[in-house]
Amino acid sequence: MRQFEGYQKGVNLGGWLSQCVSYDKKHFDGFITEKDIENIASMGLDHIRVPVDYDVFMKEMSGTDIVNEEGMSHIDDCIGWCRKHGLNMILDLHKAKGYMFDSKEVADADIFFRDEMLQETFYQTWEMFAQRYGKYSMVAFELLNEVVNPDYEAKWNEIASNAIRRIRAITADTYILVGGVNYNNVFSVPGIKIPIDEKTVFNFHCYEPLCFTHQKAYWIDGMPEDFEVSYPADIDVFRKKSEEFSKDHMGAVFSSVMDGEGPFFDKMFRAAAEYAEEKNVPLYCGEYGVIDKAPTEDTLNWMREIHESFVKFGIGRSLWNYKNKDFGLMDGHYDPIRKEMAELL
Repeated sequence: MRQFEGYQKGVNLGGWLSQCVSYDKKHFDGFITEKDIENIASMGLDHIRVPVDYDVFMKEMSGTDIVNEEGMSHIDDCIGWCRKHGLNMILDLHKAKGYMFDSKEVADADIFFRDEMLQETFYQTWEMFAQRYGKYSMVAFELLNEVVNPDYEAKWNEIASNAIRRIRAITADTYILVGGVNYNNVFSVPGIKIPIDEKTVFNFHCYEPLCFTHQKAYWIDGMPEDFEVSYPADIDVFRKKSEEFSKDHMGAVFSSVMDGEGPFFDKMFRAAAEYAEEKNVPLYCGEYGVIDKAPTEDTLNWMREIHESFVKFGIGRSLWNYKNKDFGLMDGHYDPIRKEMAELL
């Protein structure tokens, strides 16, 4: 399978220009600085993934959305820092106008798939990015973070295809990443039906088994503060633990694909890897990680296993997350294992 060259070992900068705890200048200027980019490069990583929200780089004026140059300046700065320190960068549209994966942020995310004006704004957003950043060979474009509702798979393929055509009219050489539905689940990769060229990348996220990676997560409905599960464990253990929650989030472990012998992640990734190889398209995992409430030794066990499968299938990846957001690599919880974690990225 083709590899996503230059994007094999990375980390996310979530919480900076997306899902921000604050939207003021102090936050944007101080949350991520050049020293962070220098530190990431010193860890031997080759790229970063930068989630961005529409309302950070656009603003409304007299009823019209216009580019917010102050917001864009942070993306500009990050590109400059990456070029200086030898890192590639993925620009990820984490929140589009009218759409975000988090239902707490957008009351009716599905409206994006029915509203042609919102879709046109989406296309224009990517045309703006292409005109501004298509000249940088070290910048890749990720169309949209996570499409949630699987009922809109065909519509998402249509929207993604239109966006690709409009980007390609401006820049032919920029990598474009496209994920599937159901929160960008790896099982949805074979459902990605888009125009393919040498700069196409199939994208997925992996927090499986979610009952382990998100144990004690306050944002998971019905998750107790004392919920615990270890890793590794038999698939039946993960299934029993997962039954306590909605299968909309936990359903991957119930797939029959996960039965039988073999490493957990080999079974999970195989169909996506075979589809990517058939299409001669690199495969990339844009998010993966373990919450900072899990035992550190279990975290390392999980990291070792997923790393082995990433390497086996030639899958590029980017850890969630560099700092904060309950998964921060640089936060105190990971102090005892950070060096080994970094080696497993």
